[in-house]
Amino acid sequence: MISYLIRRLLYSVPIALGVSLMIFMLVHLAPGDPISAIAPADAPPDVIERLKVDYGYDKPLPVQFALWLGRAVTGDLGRSVATGQSVSGEVMSAVGNTIMLSLCAALVGFTLGAGLGFVAGYNQGRALDKAATAIAIAGISVPHYWLGMVLVIVFSVQLNVLPAVGMGPGGSSDWAWDWAHMQHLILPAITLAVIPIGIVMRTTRSAVAEILNQEFVQALRAKGLSERHVLGHVVRNVAPTVLAVMGLQLGYLLGGSILIETVFSWPGTGFLLNTAIFRRDIPMLQGTILVLALFFVFLNVVVDLIQTAVDPRIKRA
Repeated sequence: MISYLIRRLLYSVPIALGVSLMIFMLVHLAPGDPISAIAPADAPPDVIERLKVDYGYDKPLPVQFALWLGRAVTGDLGRSVATGQSVSGEVMSAVGNTIMLSLCAALVGFTLGAGLGFVAGYNQGRALDKAATAIAIAGISVPHYWLGMVLVIVFSVQLNVLPAVGMGPGGSSDWAWDWAHMQHLILPAITLAVIPIGIVMRTTRSAVAEILNQEFVQALRAKGLSERHVLGHVVRNVAPTVLAVMGLQLGYLLGGSILIETVFSWPGTGFLLNTAIFRRDIPMLQGTILVLALFFVFLNVVVDLIQTAVDPRIKRA
């Protein structure tokens, strides 16, 4: 297991370098000038040039990339062009908020998705299977940002039972583990969990149906094992496939919540990215996307290790 972990970490190094290069290239290829976001419209050319020198935009792109990567390795992601604040500090604060929202959404989505998938897999072709499949298709098909707006209209505007924006009372961005703050988590977490429910449900249902049709399950039942013991064998065989999908979905929840966080004004990385895009804040864009990409790489390593521990076939391979 230790040697496998070392190999996976070594494989992650070139992936992280490639991701950092892609992020730098794509951000700089986008149209617009970051200096125009902070310089007055009537700023003289010498002021523009001095700002470019101060922020390092006067150097060739390969030099800019090398300097940025060197600072990023030490944890320094630069300073925001728009606010002048440390990018690392703002990104870490936003990442914590996004992780909290994503984990709550994952808890709801993975639990309901796996439960519905097992119910559907054990009842193939029956009414429960068709109902669960319909829920999964609806969850995948409905645009989650539209669903978020509908939930706000129903529960915040019409019924006035749940808050619509922010992390705390009055749209505050401070967090505390009490009901006044936790109720702000309900609507965005439900909205974000809808797609994982559908994907995990369909994956689980397919895997369970396949396992139940294999000969070893029929042999277990022929030997007189109870359904509870048979279910344990089914779970162990289904787990690697479902865990892989859950790991990918958790990565998507961390990196794909920009629309949901914007709808609910949740101060996470998605909201930070949206703000940085409109401000043309290159350091903030680069830092936020890099941190999210590294989280995704880290999650893949963790999922691989869990799969190896759960499935002996992977370990032997």
